Amino acid sequence: MTEDTNTEETAPTTHTEPQGRTVVYCGETQYCEFGGTVKRCEEWLEKNYPELHARLYSDEALNANLSTLSVSAQKRAEKDASKKAAKAEAQAAAEETRRATAKVQIKRVERNKRKFVTAVSGLEAHGVELKKVAKELGKRFATGSSVTKLPTGLGEEIVVQGDLADDIEEWLLENYEQIPEGNVEVVEDRKRKG
Repeated sequence: MTEDTNTEETAPTTHTEPQGRTVVYCGETQYCEFGGTVKRCEEWLEKNYPELHARLYSDEALNANLSTLSVSAQKRAEKDASKKAAKAEAQAAAEETRRATAKVQIKRVERNKRKFVTAVSGLEAHGVELKKVAKELGKRFATGSSVTKLPTGLGEEIVVQGDLADDIEEWLLENYEQIPEGNVEVVEDRKRKG
C-alpha cells in the first residue's frame, strides 16, 4: 500500500474573531425597505445620522447600485418604489383622517342608586396606551381604574370608579395633545349596569 503525501505547502489558515456590527434602527417601522415607508426612514436617517445618509443616499451610491441592474429591472424597481411610496402616503393620509374624526367618549354610568362609574372609550384610535392611562387616572383621582373589553367585543375601554366624567375630560385634554378638543364628548348613561 502506498501513501500519498502532499508536498505542496498549504496557506496557513488564520482564524479571526467575528466582527460586531452596529445596526441603526429608525424607530419608525421594521423592514421599511419592504413596507413602503422608505421615505420617512430616509428623512429620519438624514436628520439623526447625516454622514450615514450621505454615504447611502448620495448620487454616486444610488447610481452605483442602479448600474448593477438591467434596464428592465431598473424600470421595474422604479415602478415598484413609486407604487410603494404612493400606497404609504395614502395610508398615512387615511390614518390622519381617521385620527382627526375618531371620537373619545366619556360615559357616566349609574351602577347602583348613588354609585357611578366613568367609562372612557375611543382612546386607542389616537395612539394612547390604555393600561398606562388607566394607571395614571387611578393615581390622579385616587380611585380604582381598569381596562376592560367593550360589550360589543370591538375594542377596549377604561372604567374608572366614581363620577369623574368632567374631570377626566379636562385631564385628557391637558395631558394628551394628540387628542383634539372637539373629539371628546361626555355622555350620561342612565341605564343600570350589572
